[in-house]
Amino acid sequence: SEVGHEVCCIDIDQNKVKKLKQGKIDIYEPELREMVLRNQKKQRLEFTSNLKQAVNFSSLIFICVGTPESTEGSADLTSVFNVVDSIAKEIKEKKVIVIKSTVPPGTGLEIQSLFEHKLKNKNLSVQVVSNPEFLREGRAINDFMEPDRVIIGVEQKSVKNKLLDLYSLLISDDKIIFMDMLSAELTKYASNAMLATKISFINEIANISDFLGADIDLVRKGMGNDKRIGFSFMNPGSGYGGSCFPKDVKALISKAQNFGYNPRLLRATDLVNRAQKKIIFSKIVKIFGDDLTGLKFAVWGLSFKPETDDIRESPSIELIKSLNKAGATVSAYDPKAINQFKQVMPKNQPLLTYMESKDLCIEGADALVVMTEWSEFQVSDFSFIKSALKTPIIFDARNFLEEETLRSLGFRYFGIGRGRNAQ
Repeated sequence: SEVGHEVCCIDIDQNKVKKLKQGKIDIYEPELREMVLRNQKKQRLEFTSNLKQAVNFSSLIFICVGTPESTEGSADLTSVFNVVDSIAKEIKEKKVIVIKSTVPPGTGLEIQSLFEHKLKNKNLSVQVVSNPEFLREGRAINDFMEPDRVIIGVEQKSVKNKLLDLYSLLISDDKIIFMDMLSAELTKYASNAMLATKISFINEIANISDFLGADIDLVRKGMGNDKRIGFSFMNPGSGYGGSCFPKDVKALISKAQNFGYNPRLLRATDLVNRAQKKIIFSKIVKIFGDDLTGLKFAVWGLSFKPETDDIRESPSIELIKSLNKAGATVSAYDPKAINQFKQVMPKNQPLLTYMESKDLCIEGADALVVMTEWSEFQVSDFSFIKSALKTPIIFDARNFLEEETLRSLGFRYFGIGRGRNAQ
């Protein structure tokens, strides 16, 4: 709608639709609310729970429902197939169905067959297209408006032209990559798996650095200046989280194993990431011992990364549960994610409190643990922090604080892979 198209968004959750109509958005994403309000005012964007209205309003129908991880690790496609059933019941003329949801390779062909079966008696046909999204939480608006590329899985020329018309106001034709549906679906999984693998790789090297006494920041600098490698997704930390990387890596593993292939690298990526989420807790135990009863830890950052309130698969979840299990009290703060975090943590946990500011969070704590690299944490008054803590100890799970400055102020500092100062 921002570039002039008329868009009708549908959801079965009538309460969500009501909120969206009022300009209320339950998630935090920079610039999103302003964009929604702007296009509602221009009458190019509307929200409804009326499926019949939405289906027959549109020439292109995008399926954007979630595909969460199932108990077996594969993608749960229940919502996708429910949408297909609903569209098939209401459709009255030929349509193009575009799958934005992340679905395993082969799903588009399965959906095409389902529509052909369901619409046989109506003497109608639809064309299913794969058009995976590559948006980063916290930068979703920019990623959509200025994409590196657009992947479209379709072979019919007439449908290609419709998608070209749709995206022509956003991106030049040379950045639109056409391919078959299977390849488009695999491209999405392969892209996320590659980025996840880079994160697990640099974390593996960071852990080796700790043992050797090397400095991962210097190693990363030496590696990243090789143009073949680069710096993106090469920041050591406490593991990847969010709604995409963890479930997509596991779903691709599951899909490969279903075909009898053992995806060794992908399994290693997942294994390293799960272990990495325990790294900060192990560093805390090394300093304070196994029994943390009577100790208090301040935790800054609950979302899995900055500029979002998404706490899905956040390393902070495992850390805080581990601290509480070991007997420690935790005081937690995040600029945006506290309400979401409360939903996934045990209710009435006496060892966990949520604070309204980063300064209140640290009062009387035995150590500060920084789990998310929110910019406000980097510009803190560390002289005040030192006076507020019982002991001047900082664990930096993202290596984004100035280590030398903190040490000059008298802090004991523990990062990831900074082995030369790990003791």
